[in-house]
Amino acid sequence: MISRDEFLNASILIVDDQEFNVRLLERMLREAGYRRIATTMDPHAVCGLHRDNRYDLILLDLQMPGMDGFQVMEGLKQIETDAYFVPILVITAQQGHKLRALVSGAKDFVTKPFDLVEVKTRIHNMLEVRLLYIQLERYSHTLELLALHDPLTGLPNRRLLMDRLSLALAHARRNSGSTAVMYLDLDGFKQINDSLGHDAGDTLLRMVGARLQATVRQEDIVARIGGDEFVVVLWEIDHPDSVVKLGSKVLQAVSQPYDIEGRAVTVTCSVGISVYPAHGEDVDTLMKSADLALYEAKRSGKNDCRISAYTAL
Repeated sequence: MISRDEFLNASILIVDDQEFNVRLLERMLREAGYRRIATTMDPHAVCGLHRDNRYDLILLDLQMPGMDGFQVMEGLKQIETDAYFVPILVITAQQGHKLRALVSGAKDFVTKPFDLVEVKTRIHNMLEVRLLYIQLERYSHTLELLALHDPLTGLPNRRLLMDRLSLALAHARRNSGSTAVMYLDLDGFKQINDSLGHDAGDTLLRMVGARLQATVRQEDIVARIGGDEFVVVLWEIDHPDSVVKLGSKVLQAVSQPYDIEGRAVTVTCSVGISVYPAHGEDVDTLMKSADLALYEAKRSGKNDCRISAYTAL
């Protein structure tokens, strides 16, 4: 549902070479409450103005000297890459231009001399379609983000992690290089959740995710795959020893105290590491190898980092 405020805040451009028509339309729109109104009497300026402002609606006169409305619409098509072309309401005294205008990209048509009530109604209807389309695009984008990202931390989820890990492996194969998977979970997180509550636990998970991102390189991928489990994909490594050093840095970063609602909270983590191609040449094998190494780190007393003992054949 589009609110009245969204309607009145829509951006509108009036294009007409006659100053009287420009002022008439502008006054009508302002009296109706529209706030973001721009005008021009120069058809050559329309494309540049739209490129800079991306108007929600253009009121376009067809008959102008030097460059008519049809030429303006052709220019707008070159810069408007959106699947839904910017709504254009054509205004002209020539009834015979209606079909050509609609074929050229106009969404509606008003003849001169125009009835102000009719113009306001058509403007409202066109803006409703435009704003609903924008709202749908935003909703679709939100759904896409939710499908690929963990809603709590904003980090990539398991689905996106697997895709990124596949890309990292393909890159390593092409360049005869190495990549690594770092699988970790928090030690004793359940006790923290039970003693401080789930809100504090959620805050802690977000803070851990942020620390992990700050510890690894920009090109590396940090994902939360559920509960208190995180996975880091190290895009490219020069030597397995460097992965172990980074694992130690992760242990240290995670174990620093957290300030949650005025309370100092401390937690540690355990880390398991697998390296391509030594511990697997596909996504599933690398993830399994890292998970087994994580189990060994847990069994050794936690707050530890272990590299996989598995060797790929």
